[in-house]
Amino acid sequence: MHIAAEIVALVVTVLVVSAVARRLDWSAPLCLIVVGVAASYVPGVPEVHLDPEVVLLGLLPPLLYSAAIQTSLVDFRKNRGAIGLMSVGLVVFTALGVGVVAWAVIPGLPLAGGIALGAVVAPPDAVAASVVARRVGMPRKLIRLLEGESLFNDAAALVALRTAIAALAGSVSLWQVGADFFRAAIGGAVVGLVVGFVAAFIRARLNEPVLDTALSFAVPFIAYLPAEAIHGSGVLAVVIAGLILGHKAPQILSGSTRLASRLNWQTIAFLLENMVFLLIGLQLRRILAEVGESGLSLATLTWICVAVLAATILTRVVWLAGIGTVKRVKRRLLPKKAQAKIWPWRYSAVISWAGMRGVVTLAAAFVLPADTPQRAVLVLAAFVVVAGTLAVQGMTLPPLIRALRLPRPDPAEDALQEAAVLHDMTRAALAKLEEIRQPDDPPEIIQRLRDRLQHRADSAWEQLGRQSALAETPSDAYRRLRLELLEVERDQFLKARASGSADDDVLRRVLERLDIEESMLDRDEAEPDVEGRELRTPAATAGSCKHLAHEWVDKDPSSADSCAACLTEGTTWVHLRMCLKCGNVACCDSSPRRHATRHFHETRHPVMRSYEPGETWRWCFVDKQLG
Repeated sequence: MHIAAEIVALVVTVLVVSAVARRLDWSAPLCLIVVGVAASYVPGVPEVHLDPEVVLLGLLPPLLYSAAIQTSLVDFRKNRGAIGLMSVGLVVFTALGVGVVAWAVIPGLPLAGGIALGAVVAPPDAVAASVVARRVGMPRKLIRLLEGESLFNDAAALVALRTAIAALAGSVSLWQVGADFFRAAIGGAVVGLVVGFVAAFIRARLNEPVLDTALSFAVPFIAYLPAEAIHGSGVLAVVIAGLILGHKAPQILSGSTRLASRLNWQTIAFLLENMVFLLIGLQLRRILAEVGESGLSLATLTWICVAVLAATILTRVVWLAGIGTVKRVKRRLLPKKAQAKIWPWRYSAVISWAGMRGVVTLAAAFVLPADTPQRAVLVLAAFVVVAGTLAVQGMTLPPLIRALRLPRPDPAEDALQEAAVLHDMTRAALAKLEEIRQPDDPPEIIQRLRDRLQHRADSAWEQLGRQSALAETPSDAYRRLRLELLEVERDQFLKARASGSADDDVLRRVLERLDIEESMLDRDEAEPDVEGRELRTPAATAGSCKHLAHEWVDKDPSSADSCAACLTEGTTWVHLRMCLKCGNVACCDSSPRRHATRHFHETRHPVMRSYEPGETWRWCFVDKQLG
């Protein structure tokens, strides 16, 4: 009974603190640590002992899996080189750099113990960084890099920690270190691939969402345990299995199954991750009691914690600066045609500062054996690194992103890409409809399908019109009216349930239909931007777009059916657009080179129109409005 009450208290505390932190725009992990520390000194609160096996086996696999299934495998492949440098190279560099500093400042600590502490604090928590980055509008490619780094740096850090612990117990040769890394990487990768493809094969044949969700709960543990049994990286196995299943989900899972899985995993990840921060805060009192037995003065302990925190932050900055310098020197030495595109220094500055530590660091600190020299001091230093990076870097990262003026994701461009994808899907579906329709199919049903497909595509294009002077798009009007009708229908449903005029199973099916239809009405009357403001451009408040209202004289297109710039560069295009000012035909923003947008920046010709068959819509680059 006491255990159940404690679990309920933890969950309720996590919910309350997280809700308050979000409302006040504070860091939820940092708030949970502070609340945990304060609660640990309240009389009557039981002392919490966090078993490292519970964290590494019970919490870490599902947390990594929930992140992996939401990571784009396509984006990971594009950034695999940078992710490798960050998730392996930076981890090793941090472990060694922090290890040397810890060995120098902690009395009686062997170098292997310092490297063990470096491995503990090496992996950043990209969840904390990506949450901040998305809120302030950091470029998505940087967010993808941070998320990809977080998936694989945990594996590298835990392997480095295991090697350092072995070195504490005896001599470990350089050959053994390399063999451990190789075995962990190969073993984890093989197990992850096998589990991922076998699980995908089984899930493709499950028709019950409940069974599929239950299997997905078991997958991270099915991947982790065999990999660890063969001395491979269980973390790497979980990540690879998650990447495979996340990539294959649209092919093997039904829509209802994907919705259920997504919501369930988001809930699990939220509870587990935040609960760990609270539990760590509750253990600070015990950690301080153990540190008091070390015989070190307060000034010495403060110096140790500050030195380790500074080393953790600076190693990341030095590594990113070194990579940027090497790439720029290499670029100057190469021929112009072979020069690769390099990110500007401000991108490197933001990535280097987005190094907040989190759950893995807190969990790994307790994996240190009980006989590790100065173990309590090492755990305290790891705790300070987590709290310090969340406070220092977490609070200063948003102002840094704003000060460096990093380009935010463009909502208008997102809407244009979404509309283009849905348009292609609609055209394919309508073509398939004409192919599969039977002579005896009711004409009204065929027309209803056509109208529904066309309505979905039109609704996507109307999202671009939100930045125009149009007060309410047709889809907005439909949503507003349908929500009111659903409210009336739900009231009638409640009356039927109260009167007992229908069986409960029948009523549940009716309610499920209402819920599904309401969930499909997912467009708000105004799309918020990354900081919650309504999307409004200067043209939206000043009136209709003068460029779209202008009567353009028809120009001869520069090409009949191709993007000349793409042909010259040897690239391909997705859709074609034509400039109404000069008739230049170029590729759209979904194409790799985006020549239509480049044409606007070079010529300042404001309006282009779709050059696809059957499309007449126009787009103003200046006011970002659809016409």
